[in-house]
Order: sequence, then structure tokens, then C-alpha cells
Amino acid sequence: MHIPDGFLDTKIWIGMGCISAAFIFIATRKANKTLSDKHIPLFGVMAAFVFAAQMFNFPVGGGTSGHFMGGALISILLGPWASILIMTTVLIIQCLVFQDGGVTALGANIFNMGIVGGFLGYYMNLFIQMFTKSKKGLFIGSFIAGWSSIVLSAICCSIELGLSGIMPLRIIFPAMTIIHALIGIGEGFITVAVLSLLTRVRPDLLQLQKI
Repeated sequence: MHIPDGFLDTKIWIGMGCISAAFIFIATRKANKTLSDKHIPLFGVMAAFVFAAQMFNFPVGGGTSGHFMGGALISILLGPWASILIMTTVLIIQCLVFQDGGVTALGANIFNMGIVGGFLGYYMNLFIQMFTKSKKGLFIGSFIAGWSSIVLSAICCSIELGLSGIMPLRIIFPAMTIIHALIGIGEGFITVAVLSLLTRVRPDLLQLQKI
């Protein structure tokens, strides 16, 4: 999912960088207005957790591996705008320190994993819980949110690569979608597992004001 340097056309990475910068600006302003003392340590814990979790890959098949993304989990706990800020921090560190993802592709990676993953995960879970308000609804919603956030992020990534001429869209689109539909199962289960643990040990964290 991390796009390296040299894979995106100049117009694409500049455009995605501008879009992501606008979202980050709005997210920062919203965080300045609504951030409380309870949010601050959770921001750090979630950033550290997502950063560590993304370092572990799991096999999918055919020599392909995937990793936990975390956008849906963060957005369910803290809101979609918080997800943008945390994912941006994680992706910048991965890019500059570990060379995981390119500098020029940073805007696209933030858009795919932070913005798309965060907003889709948040509203998908919210939609499902409109019909099922119990803990069961939270777990069903979080699983679908985690799965769908991975798949849609992969779709956005494939469109960006296709428009950049790396590979024909008719080839890269189904390949990315099918692979990440499998990876999304792992994302969904990890999201459910973390929320299940929090409902037992710190249910108050699920009631924090969303950003």
C-alpha cells in the first residue's frame, strides 16, 4: 500500500499532496478546538500501536503479504480527523526514517490510508450501528469498517498508479482489489480484537468526543 518514489506521475503526486495538505490543515484546526487532556495520551498510544503493527506483515498467498493499516480503528475511537493526524505522523516517520513509502508519494499515501481509510471506516461503522446498537453491532461495524477501509484505500492506490502509467488500470485494479480484500479480513479481525479488549478494560475510551 505504501507507494514509493518514482511510481506516480508528477501531476498525480502534486495533486494528491495538495488534497492531503488541505485535509491536514482542517484536521489540525479541529483538533486545536476539541482536543482534551484525555485525547492526548491516546493519540500517542494509537500512533505507537499503528506504527508497530504496520511493521509486521502477514502472508496472503502467491508471495504477497499485507499489514495492518489502522485508519478505521483510530477513527472509531477518536474520529476521522484524528485519524488523519495520527496516520500522517506514522507515515512521515516511516517515509523519512525507514524509507517505507516515497517522499513525493507521501500525499497519496496519506490520502489513501489516512483520509480514505479514516473517513470510510468511521462512517461505515456509524451506519451499521444505526441499526444495531449493542456490543455486537460495534464488533460487526468495526470489522466491516476495517475490511472496507483497506479495500477502498487499495482501489484509490490502484487508480493513482494506473493514471500514472505504471500499469494498465484494467490489470492493476482487479489485482490490488482482490489481494487487499483478503488483507482486509486481517484488518477487520485486528480492529475487532482491539475494540473488544477496550470494552472490557477501558470502556470510557469509546465514549470520548470524536474529532
